[in-house]
Amino acid sequence: MRDVDRWRVHPGAQVQLNRRDPASTAGAPGDHARTEQATLPLHTELFALQDRLWAEARRSLLVVLQGLDASGKDGTVKHVFQGVNPQGTTVTSFKEPTPEEKAHDFLWRVHKRTPPAGVIAVFNRSHYEDVLVVRVHDLVPESVWRARYDHINAFEQNLADAGTTIVKFFLHVSFEEQGRRLQSRLDQPDKRWKARASDFAERKHWDAYRSAYHDVLERTSTDVAPWFVIPADHKWYRNWVVSQVLLHTLETMDPRYPDPPPLDLPDGAG
Repeated sequence: MRDVDRWRVHPGAQVQLNRRDPASTAGAPGDHARTEQATLPLHTELFALQDRLWAEARRSLLVVLQGLDASGKDGTVKHVFQGVNPQGTTVTSFKEPTPEEKAHDFLWRVHKRTPPAGVIAVFNRSHYEDVLVVRVHDLVPESVWRARYDHINAFEQNLADAGTTIVKFFLHVSFEEQGRRLQSRLDQPDKRWKARASDFAERKHWDAYRSAYHDVLERTSTDVAPWFVIPADHKWYRNWVVSQVLLHTLETMDPRYPDPPPLDLPDGAG
């Protein structure tokens, strides 16, 4: 089995992000070029395991991607999942809730996007925005967002009981690297479409978001829905680590091709 323990947040552990280097490349098979080369065959392995999960059609996998702006959520989806079968994969990007979504409980819109049997679902942002953004911007009373930790744990336990394996990634980027990436969105024509004034405004709340993430990681990393803190300053390393954890998760699930159904063939066929 793959050694992914270095990035896992164990239940009940104290999380100190300032002691986790966002530029770390610990455990990588080599430098940038060697690690990218080593990542290529992982796409084939991911496809093979997804194919078995899709054929088995009994269980599912939910992948949660969280991180500050420009931490690499979109890039992770693009690079890590480039080889999967689109028939067995869904990607949902959760934006600001619509008026209809606000009229329901905070998990209503999320539950509808959880994966059915056989499917890998990727959440680019997720239900965790409701204990992050709402906390930083004081959108609901503290008594409301604090209660949501328990609601989230119960929700994820319910998914796990129904056959969904959950793996959650916090993409840990430094303040300096985030600044460089946001600036590149302004400087490069092929990235300018991604630039949002709100990204730069949210940067002013860096410390508040870090505090909120500390609580999220400590309060909601469980045996059935663990968090992994992924050093994200180096995109090539981020992609390799996320691939390793995903493969470890699927290998542990060990999906199997089902036995073929009995075939009632006419005489002389086959």
